[in-house]
Amino acid sequence: MAGRLALRLLDTTAVRLSLRPSTASLDIKRRAWGSATRPAAAGSVRTEADLPHVSFPTLLYRLIVKGYYNQVHELQLYEKQLYGPMFKVSNGKFHTISLCNVELLEELMRKDEKFPCRSDMTLWTEYRDMKDLGYGPFTQEGEKWHKLRAVLNKRMLHPRDSVKYEAVVNDVITDFIKRIYHLRETSSTGDLVSDLSEELHRFSLEGIACILFETRIGCLEKEIPAETQDFINSITQMLTSSVLVLLFPKWTQNYLPFWRHYIDGWDGIFSFAHKLIDKKMEDIQKRLDADQEVEGGYLSYLLSKTNMSQRDVYGSVTELLLAGVDATSSSITWALYLLARNPQAQDSLYQEVSSIVKEDRIPSTADVSRMSYLKAVIKETLRVYPAVPLNGRVMTESDIIIGGHFFPKKTAFAIYHYAISQDETVFPEPRSFKPERWLRDGQERPNPFGSIPFGFGVRGCVGKRIAELELQLILARIISKFEVKLDPSVGDVKAVMRFVLVADRPLSFRFLERKRAECVTGLNTNH
Repeated sequence: MAGRLALRLLDTTAVRLSLRPSTASLDIKRRAWGSATRPAAAGSVRTEADLPHVSFPTLLYRLIVKGYYNQVHELQLYEKQLYGPMFKVSNGKFHTISLCNVELLEELMRKDEKFPCRSDMTLWTEYRDMKDLGYGPFTQEGEKWHKLRAVLNKRMLHPRDSVKYEAVVNDVITDFIKRIYHLRETSSTGDLVSDLSEELHRFSLEGIACILFETRIGCLEKEIPAETQDFINSITQMLTSSVLVLLFPKWTQNYLPFWRHYIDGWDGIFSFAHKLIDKKMEDIQKRLDADQEVEGGYLSYLLSKTNMSQRDVYGSVTELLLAGVDATSSSITWALYLLARNPQAQDSLYQEVSSIVKEDRIPSTADVSRMSYLKAVIKETLRVYPAVPLNGRVMTESDIIIGGHFFPKKTAFAIYHYAISQDETVFPEPRSFKPERWLRDGQERPNPFGSIPFGFGVRGCVGKRIAELELQLILARIISKFEVKLDPSVGDVKAVMRFVLVADRPLSFRFLERKRAECVTGLNTNH
């Protein structure tokens, strides 16, 4: 089991080699690769033994010796160039089939099972079993997962549901804008915000906590409450320790400190979530005792309108909380980075926002629904820098044929989203930031499977609508108030893999106030 988990982790944390194959050798390989995506003729179905093969020692060499263990996205491009659109990565009897091609991805997704299995989550489930905690939407599988998602999807996944959280999100954005003004004023230049990604991480945590727990936790205050800071530290500790836990055999857990740090991190996360959930349960009980109607947001719905056990609520809300922070904050950071690097795109976005939102109003969901260029900016950002550049599927119920190759059930597939989103046959000039790719202007739009940052089908991200709402509202507000420029001191930025794609250095931006921007003292007048 440890070997399989290590293989999956290494698949997601592998890197680009500096060594490149010669053009001649690549031409030969490309001729051989063509058959990997062509439909097989009758009676000519191939097997995984016919695929190019990457051994585990080769993968370890690239990770450890070459030292690119934190650039999974670049390794995807290298491996696709070297091995073609589909190949096998193995570690003894455990292996994964890697898919780097939009047609193969679409074929796999179209054959998805009733209860799709994303990947092995033993690392997370092991802690929950040890502490007798319930599973959430990321750790539960099979029919139990399906029933859980049916409950969680309500009040969360339908477009009309996200409108319910507009006021909550805008309140948090208002406080974030106040913080931007404060940071600008206290900077040496009067317009600089240093390490914006850290600020956006705090914003994202405050936003998702406010939606899930129906309370503010103080992430945007000048002094973060001690309990909230402990919670933030616990998330960081769990994520950083989990990498080391995966890389070492299970028998080392009693001898090395990584496992204890990992457990302590989860303890802090669940302790914080339990306290907020218990507080809401007490509030609901008081209302019931007083014969009052129980109304409220997402947590109130789960606790009072469903049959979910307290154990399952703990597990589900905690997992939703974790999923709603890093991916959202990194996506907003990359969007602002790309807009700063592409002033014409930023100006086009400003013109759209200012034409729809007049008189310094706070943008609403109705407003952003009319902003086609804003939506295109977000889609293009998630293509260039997908928050989760690799995902997986395990076909648990039946055998399957993909790309003319037969695979028995329980075969694990690794989906190389980054390599697919950088395919020049799907996205011409893939390294360029071109939001217009996604506009409905009469031109043919890209294959929708070329970029699916929130997944596909019933296993798609349960928080997709909330994430889109946050991205749309905060970008519209920031661009309406500020011209955003990257500080020259930042230098050459590269993406690195730390569970999500993040910048390899702190990103500092200059926020130049636009003439139409309202003064900070009036930020709350329309809410």
